[in-house]
Amino acid sequence: MARIAMLSACVFATAAGAKEATKITFNADTPQMGFNNWNSTHCRDEFNEAMIREVADKFVSLGLRDAGYRHINIDDCWANWKRDKNGNLQANPTRFPHGIKALADYIHARGFAFGLYSSAGTNTCEPNEPNRGFPGGLGHEKQDAAFFASVGADYLKYDNCNNQKVPARQRYQAMGEALRATGRPIFYSLCEWGENKPWLWARDPAIGASSWRTTGDISDNYASMLKIFKENVVLDAYAGPGHWNDPDMLEVGNGGMTDVEYRSHFSLWAIMASPLLIGTDIRKIKPDALKILLNKEVIAVDQDPLGVQGKRVSDAHGVDVIVKPLKDGSRAVVVFNEADAAQDVAVSPKELGLKASTRYRMRDLWQHRDTQGDGSIKLRLEPHATVMYRIAAQ
Repeated sequence: MARIAMLSACVFATAAGAKEATKITFNADTPQMGFNNWNSTHCRDEFNEAMIREVADKFVSLGLRDAGYRHINIDDCWANWKRDKNGNLQANPTRFPHGIKALADYIHARGFAFGLYSSAGTNTCEPNEPNRGFPGGLGHEKQDAAFFASVGADYLKYDNCNNQKVPARQRYQAMGEALRATGRPIFYSLCEWGENKPWLWARDPAIGASSWRTTGDISDNYASMLKIFKENVVLDAYAGPGHWNDPDMLEVGNGGMTDVEYRSHFSLWAIMASPLLIGTDIRKIKPDALKILLNKEVIAVDQDPLGVQGKRVSDAHGVDVIVKPLKDGSRAVVVFNEADAAQDVAVSPKELGLKASTRYRMRDLWQHRDTQGDGSIKLRLEPHATVMYRIAAQ
């Protein structure tokens, strides 16, 4: 696939609270990592300019930026209800009194890429009623893409509401072409799934998407997370460097699941090479949730440059085994007990694609400790729990 939707190397100026300016490369060769406000705020009044600035500062001070989270994206409800007299998008003056460019400049100065949201329809999704809500991009693709570029956007999440039944490929291609015509590299993320099956066509260079949703919206509960995992894990053939299956944003830290379930959520998204977009208000995050999001060994599996989505090799009796080959020749393995009761688990080296009569180093990525063995996995897994290993021949 031609690298037509990638973000380029950028040099950001030093700003108060930021480290010295460094040259940072953003691209689509690995899944995007960062923040999106939607899961924690939706369209409530707390979503505003001050919040996003504080989030960016927290990403720096908590070490999230240095762990690889480099996109700060804002979702629906950022725009004014109406376009200006020339038909251009404009920021909601109450939420963003200094405008979107000022916010983008603030984000850039702290070493992040900045993302915006729109919909491939007449209006966006909030409120989800026909011909109401914030202006969408349908029929305004060139004008809106020019606006995104002018304010310094590096990322566009493009939704699917109020689409007037215009064919999906037509709508998404129109915006993809308009983004490329601006001359600014903008990561193009499609929020389109279901019967239109974007994984079959969104990577077409004429469209230029770097990620696409594969599922409906996630909710902050175990049943929703499990359902979405099952829908996304079977699509491994369609992911790779520059094009990623997106099972929606992370719920880690929002309070609707246990820490065990959040670890499983994070492990599964990582081994599926999914985007890791934090969806909690990081200003209020609890230490245990932050520890999950900062697990650099799990992040490294997600960000492995080979760019393979993990393949499920077994799903018997409520136990899923997913294997992901890594560039250094090792492989990541997640064993997931999706059931509501504890289970004794036994996984053979053959199931994992390992050679017989070979000794392996088994690195537990949550316990951060090594064991040696033949590659087999035998343990008791609690309900909804995962174990995650990086396995390498000795």
